Amino acid sequence: MWTKQRRKTKRGRLIVPLLSTLFFAYFGFHAYHGEYGLYSTIKLQEQTQLLQAQLDAVTATRSELERQVQLMHDGTIEKDMLDEQARRGLNVSRPDEVTIMRGSGDLAIN
Repeated sequence: MWTKQRRKTKRGRLIVPLLSTLFFAYFGFHAYHGEYGLYSTIKLQEQTQLLQAQLDAVTATRSELERQVQLMHDGTIEKDMLDEQARRGLNVSRPDEVTIMRGSGDLAIN
């Protein structure tokens, strides 16, 4: 039986390490930059914190509006609240009062 023997070349020894390096580089890149990678996780956490801050602001605004509605609700309207809302809606004030314009466009009548 005849066998051919070859001497190993330098290129042949580099094929497996090169393929392994490419394999790990590909999956390493996607582990960091991929859709479910580390970078995306950090971005999602930042977006979650931003949206949570917006939710807190909207919740605070809603509770303030609910408090104002409660003051005008259930038959017990406070006279000061009614007077303030009427003056704001009609945009009037008495001659002896001082009107201070606030930044949000609301009138503060003293």
